[in-house]
Amino acid sequence: MPSQTVLVINSGSSSIKYQLVDPETGDALAKGLVERIGDPMGVITHTHGGAVTEEEMPVPDHTVGMREVLRLFDTEGPTLAEAGIVAVGHRIVQGGRHFDGPALITDGVRDLIEELCPLAPLHNPAHLKGIDVARELMPGVPHVAVFDTAFFQQLPDRSALYALETETAEKYSVRRYGAHGTSHQFVSQEIAKMLGRDDLKQIVLHLGNGASASAVRCGKPIDTSMGLTPLEGLMMGTRTGDIDPAVVFHLERVAGMSVGEVDTLFNKKSGMKGMTGESDMRSVWAMIDNDDDPVAQKRARTAMDVYVNRLVKYVGSYTAELGGLDVITFTAGIGENDVHVRRELAEALSPFGVKIDVEANKARSGEPRVISAPDSTVELVVFPTNEELAIARQALAFA
Repeated sequence: MPSQTVLVINSGSSSIKYQLVDPETGDALAKGLVERIGDPMGVITHTHGGAVTEEEMPVPDHTVGMREVLRLFDTEGPTLAEAGIVAVGHRIVQGGRHFDGPALITDGVRDLIEELCPLAPLHNPAHLKGIDVARELMPGVPHVAVFDTAFFQQLPDRSALYALETETAEKYSVRRYGAHGTSHQFVSQEIAKMLGRDDLKQIVLHLGNGASASAVRCGKPIDTSMGLTPLEGLMMGTRTGDIDPAVVFHLERVAGMSVGEVDTLFNKKSGMKGMTGESDMRSVWAMIDNDDDPVAQKRARTAMDVYVNRLVKYVGSYTAELGGLDVITFTAGIGENDVHVRRELAEALSPFGVKIDVEANKARSGEPRVISAPDSTVELVVFPTNEELAIARQALAFA
């Protein structure tokens, strides 16, 4: 076992995701998931040394869930005594204007995270549960908050501010905070190391069920696609992405929909799922390839065209903002694995000299790799994100 490890915790409203990380090597020494907290029967999965332990039991609250996690470390390994845990890193979605980097969790920091709950009502309250339980059960090590929004606190005002009446915007903290910042920061820094340059003009495409883009110049973010909430920007698995805000008023007037109903529609019933019935891109591509159902095929093809077109718009606008472009990086589940999305985006950008290496793009690998042709004007890279490692490294600074 390494001498220093960090336990990374991502506490959701009904789940606890955890990983024991060696910050030096990036290895996950153990990981697991507590699901269905508050349901009559919960499920806990713990993985260590290639062995997977799965248990079903009632998990009425996060306190019970965290106690069971610590029990599984002791019974299935590695024991906490052996693990050498020097810090606990907590993923926090919303840090508002208060946090532009990681923070040692004190009672005051905890209160600020709670104060920001209105900006992330589905996330920050759940994170607080994880913080409170972990601090109680593991009081002997520092607990560190790592914020998804911190990286984008560096955005210039021209990107961060909406054209909203200033007094209202300031009173209610309405501005663009971004999301997935931990991933964008990690990937952009690693790409600079990989290519041996600190002057890169980069676009990072974090494409998963939730998706976001960022423009990074010389290691500093200058724009990102998500805004006050993760709804803005790219088309996603179940989210609309960019949409005329007047659609809210229209649906209230003509459909009698409440704000809550529109919120659910935009965030959970739209995007790829809303247009095709499927949020999994593999299922959407299968629909596109299925000539036996031409109606579904056309619907899926149209949805994919919207998805790729949104990517093209952001790449184009960010290239202009950056004053040129050196590299586009694909990361997260879709970015790392969807050969077709990467190819179609590259083909759409081909008038600007972007060329993909078809065979390199098809190759399956969990390793970082260049997939552009040698004569491409822009380097295309696939780089697996590792938010847990990024959180562990930031938390280690407080050990």
